[in-house]
Amino acid sequence: MSALTKSLSSSCRRILAAWARPHSSLTTELIQNMDKKATWDRFYTETNSDASAFKNFEWFFGFASVRDLILPLLRTGSRPDALLRVLDLGCGTSALGPSIYAHCPLPVRVTCADISPVAVRLMREHVGAKPVRPLNSSSQLEFVELDCTQLDGRCGPASLDLIVDKGTTDALLRSPEGRGKADLVLGQCVKALRSSGSLLQFSDEDPDARLPWLEAAARDQGAAGARVGVQEVGELRGVSYYCYQVTPPPTDDHNE
Repeated sequence: MSALTKSLSSSCRRILAAWARPHSSLTTELIQNMDKKATWDRFYTETNSDASAFKNFEWFFGFASVRDLILPLLRTGSRPDALLRVLDLGCGTSALGPSIYAHCPLPVRVTCADISPVAVRLMREHVGAKPVRPLNSSSQLEFVELDCTQLDGRCGPASLDLIVDKGTTDALLRSPEGRGKADLVLGQCVKALRSSGSLLQFSDEDPDARLPWLEAAARDQGAAGARVGVQEVGELRGVSYYCYQVTPPPTDDHNE
């Protein structure tokens, strides 16, 4: 059993069990099939059956814990008149994407994408009922259905300034067939980033395991030279969390 599997076996079970306590079979299904659309559709349907009691599901932690890691990366760079483009990959019903939209002082287009149409519908309805007010009046917020392994069909090369991944890659790596999918997603993310852009993966996996995988996967996906770093987010409920930052290799392919 890998370090990641050990970590998620305890961390994920605790988070999911607390959220879906009345649905023990649902918790078991999630742990075993975290890369499946049908599983997440069931999760969001069963845990949001009462529309009047909607509550954002935060994987690991909320925006406040990583605000100071995210916002400094959103700067104008070489395109002062253009919207910054942010992708929240595997957003679920988290408030992370809407919070970036609400707190970024520069004009930004935040796309919250998830494989589950149920999650996307719930977030559209929630934001429709309780609109999020942006700090910059030119900012935009959207929710779209997207399989993260098909990112290149949605985002062109060098088109994004920031990709945030809070637990999505962890869910893939925890799944029986997830390693190949996680490798593919990483390669597509690096390709979609501008030369000044970053991918942030938030995870509870120890750097001794995650950093070698990121470097090897980037190399295998044709992004040799991608820069990989890590910062500690902090300890929450007895678990240490990390922010893994991946930036594109300095090649002509990422020149704007």
